[in-house]
Amino acid sequence: MKTMFEKYYRILIRGSEALQSPFLLLVRLYWGWQFIQTGWGKINNIAKVTGFFTQLGIPFPGLNAQFIAGLEFLGGVLLVLGLGSRLIAVPLTIDMLMAYILADREALLSVISDPDKFTAASPYTFLFASLIVLIFGPGKFAIDAWIAARNRAAARASVDTAVPDRGVGPASGAPART
Repeated sequence: MKTMFEKYYRILIRGSEALQSPFLLLVRLYWGWQFIQTGWGKINNIAKVTGFFTQLGIPFPGLNAQFIAGLEFLGGVLLVLGLGSRLIAVPLTIDMLMAYILADREALLSVISDPDKFTAASPYTFLFASLIVLIFGPGKFAIDAWIAARNRAAARASVDTAVPDRGVGPASGAPART
C-alpha cells in the first residue's frame, strides 16, 4: 500500500512541476497586461490620479502619480516579457501594499474579521500576482530564464577552457615551487 501511495504521489509531484512554468506564464501574461492597462489609464488621466493622490494626502502627488503610472505600465511590460521579473515584482508589491494602506485601509484592516472585504479590494489580485512572481520567479517561459541559461552555458564554457592543472601546488599533490 505504501509503495502504491508513493508511486502516485511521485506522479502528482511530476505533473504539478510540469504545470509550474505554464502557470507562471499565465500569471505573468494576464497580470502583466492588467498592470499595463492600469498604468496606461493613469498615464492618460494623470490629473485625475494626481487629484486622488492629493485627497489621500500622498506627498508630492503629481510626481508620485507619474511615478506610479510609469511603474505600473513598465512593470506590466516587463512581467509580460518575463524580463527582470523578480526585480520588478518588488516595487509592484510595494505599490499594491501602499494602495491597500492608503486607499483601501478598511479592507486591509478587515483581513481577519472580514476576509471577503480584503479579497474584494482592487489591490488584492495585483498584490497576489506580484507576490507569486517575486516568490516563484517567472518560470521557464521568460526572457529571464533564457538569460540564465545563456549565463550557465557561458560559465560552463569558461570552466572547460580554463588553464589546465600544471601538476604543481597543493591541489595536484606536488610541492609548490618557490
